Amino acid sequence: MCGRYTVTITLEELMVRYMIEETNVPFHRPQYNVAPGQHVLAVISDGSRNRLGELKWGFVPSWADDPKVGYTMINARAETAATKPAFKSAFQKKRCLLPADSFYEWQTTIRGKQPMRIRLKTGSLFSLAGLYETWTSPEGERISTCTILTTTPNEIVAPIHDRMPVILSPEQEAIWLDREQQNINLLSSLLKPYPSDQLEAYPVSPAVGNVRNDEPSLIEQQEPGRQLELW
Repeated sequence: MCGRYTVTITLEELMVRYMIEETNVPFHRPQYNVAPGQHVLAVISDGSRNRLGELKWGFVPSWADDPKVGYTMINARAETAATKPAFKSAFQKKRCLLPADSFYEWQTTIRGKQPMRIRLKTGSLFSLAGLYETWTSPEGERISTCTILTTTPNEIVAPIHDRMPVILSPEQEAIWLDREQQNINLLSSLLKPYPSDQLEAYPVSPAVGNVRNDEPSLIEQQEPGRQLELW
């Protein structure tokens, strides 16, 4: 599962990283607690260049009767996304990248649930593999939504959770975004656990459990086993 992550760099840095020439995103500030239901930054390809925009996190298939189904579709399993009716069409032609520089998972301990921050050892930005879709209501309202693909955990994440988000290498990003690429076997081969020797994990404050909290202190490392105030 992936239910929270961070994007702590500036809009300008994001545009340079993904070779974005211009964007309609009006404003972006560092985010320390990105949560389902929020509008999140996403990169797609229009066939000739990358575009940066916002999608609502919680996938709503184009044929859905009610957009509330998105609350149950924040993640899609990499093993079945290519064939599952809800995601099959998007897997073929509506793939996106969700920029992030860490994600959170909750580890079960004798003291309760301990939130852990997982990131690249370099601290660099990375891309989560996602799918997107646009849902249109009977009244003509359009909602563009997304989901994050998950896979089996690597050796760093396994002690924390039984799933982890799919992190794509920079070399894989262009393949994933290419709308002309519909080789299911090739695309599925990208959806593997990220190498564990490139990741690190450390405990953070339980305050991250409250979506209203969004501040730099959330990513600070806490002492293992330290009892903090629950928000």
